[in-house]
Amino acid sequence: MQSGPEDRLALIRRYYQAYENDDRPAIEQLLRPDFTFTSPDDDRIDRATYFERCWPPHAHITSFTLLDVCADASDALVRYRASEVTGPGFANVERFEFADGLISHVEVYFGRSLK
Repeated sequence: MQSGPEDRLALIRRYYQAYENDDRPAIEQLLRPDFTFTSPDDDRIDRATYFERCWPPHAHITSFTLLDVCADASDALVRYRASEVTGPGFANVERFEFADGLISHVEVYFGRSLK
């Protein structure tokens, strides 16, 4: 299910496609200069640290299946499954915040490995 403003849904799709396509310039264009990221391992790290920690592992991911996307003008929740080159893949939920038409913050909630 996908619901919300089309521009927000398109922005989210482009975010995950950049990971799938190994396209860092594309993802850089989607993130605000003051972008932050939170996970169980990170607490509001800045954009530079995000690219140091979170971009390299994308090489292990082959694709994302967006299961649920619920967005409004300022926020979105995304539930997805990721397929990996080796291994079973994984399922996560991510919360997006938007400002000025770009992604300003992402908070990931780690899910489970797929079997």
